[in-house]
Amino acid sequence: MNVIFAGLVTGFSLIIAIGAQNAFVLRQGLLRKNLLAIVLICAFSDAVLITLGVLGLGSLITAIPVLIEVIRWLGVAFLVWYGSSSLRRFKRSESLQAADKPITTLKQSVLTTLALTYLNPHVYLDTIIFLGSIANSFQDSRWLFALGAVSASFIWFFALGFGASKASVLVSKPIFWKALDIFIAAVMFSLAITLAVTKF
Repeated sequence: MNVIFAGLVTGFSLIIAIGAQNAFVLRQGLLRKNLLAIVLICAFSDAVLITLGVLGLGSLITAIPVLIEVIRWLGVAFLVWYGSSSLRRFKRSESLQAADKPITTLKQSVLTTLALTYLNPHVYLDTIIFLGSIANSFQDSRWLFALGAVSASFIWFFALGFGASKASVLVSKPIFWKALDIFIAAVMFSLAITLAVTKF
């Protein structure tokens, strides 16, 4: 149980942060649009990547640095595009109305979630390399650590998405959506700059 708890705490420490993926889950949670699909993609993606890390894929990624570079610049481009989209929403008041107006289709939500998840080099560093390395340090108990880390992802994304969906009093206020969109744009642009200048 101590190993599972260690994995749970480590997993929470990595995913509870203001990032592109969390900002998107928060916005869709407030809109109550395609939420189950989004949180399942986020949580299962973490589970798959953590599992690959425990299986030793981290050593392969670190041996091919060009792979991280390709993901880095694709991620920068996507974050700039998504941040620009948030700024466009901020300027168009008619798109900031009540929550029963869909912002995206299921297909768009799924594709955006996949892009925000897999075009971020930090997700590979955090899950495959970092969590995978820590898990393997527990040797025979490595899968218990992985179970804790995976549990943290499921708890966090479901709590963030469906917790936000309960805040219905906010979604009727256009000023809230303006504030949220400018916040999301700031997050996306700052992450794009961070990705561009970080040395992996």
